[in-house]
Amino acid sequence: MKEIFNNISLSTICSLFGRTRQSWYEMHARRDASIIEDGMILAWASEIRAMLPHTGCVKLLHMLQHKLRGHNITIGRDAFSSLMRESGMLIYPKKRYMTTTQSFHHYRKWPDMVNRTKPIMAEQVWVSDITYLRTVNGFIYLFLITDAYSRKIVGYHLSQSLKASGCISALKKAINQREYSKRPLTHHSDRGIQYCCDAYVELLQRSHIAISMTQSGSPYDNAVAERVNGILKTEFELHTTFPSYSTAIGPVCRAIEKYNNLRLHLSCDMMTPSDRHGQEMREAPQLHQGL
Repeated sequence: MKEIFNNISLSTICSLFGRTRQSWYEMHARRDASIIEDGMILAWASEIRAMLPHTGCVKLLHMLQHKLRGHNITIGRDAFSSLMRESGMLIYPKKRYMTTTQSFHHYRKWPDMVNRTKPIMAEQVWVSDITYLRTVNGFIYLFLITDAYSRKIVGYHLSQSLKASGCISALKKAINQREYSKRPLTHHSDRGIQYCCDAYVELLQRSHIAISMTQSGSPYDNAVAERVNGILKTEFELHTTFPSYSTAIGPVCRAIEKYNNLRLHLSCDMMTPSDRHGQEMREAPQLHQGL
């Protein structure tokens, strides 16, 4: 108002609205402080997005809590989402689908021992899946093994083909990195030929790992694995088209490193997969060593 009617005194304008000059100054001070706070919040959010480009608003707000408290800034989830929307920083997910499962084969199809039951500890259930990445010359394939409790990717292998050797390489890496080696473990996957073939089953049996497979073909029967595939592509830029297989190796390794050690999960009480996976070991190292 003062900016529009600059020939009228501030005292006169305030008296028209039943306000004092002090309240006018306080109002402008609050507005200026709000602008500064919004700028700080957006700057901090941009720093996180530089490392994790597709982190959603809920996780961003959680990751910013330490800085917000340190500067006595209070902002709710809705207000934060509105600020991100106004700044063009909201994330809109994209869906991409391709079939990598060949379940029509003569190998034994094992029963579903998990049946969508949620595990209560790390290395109780591993879930496996295959996702595709694009290159200029065609598709390449990322074989993943994820701990269903901690969401940590415990083994992976990038291959130029869908041969079972890729699955076996990922499984061997996961087995060699077990933290609770004496704990009963179940391996859950779809009924693709790579997981049912003799070499893969024999490796599981030699390692004393129980075998479980989906029955209906529904993605919900292996939801954790499907979710991890989607996160890697949408949040860590693996949906891009790479020049070649060799140029994709580095981005894949970096994406999985960030996923395991930087990305917070709502399902893990806003912890990273690595922190969630090793939580028991840190809290009671003597009790859980080797278990």
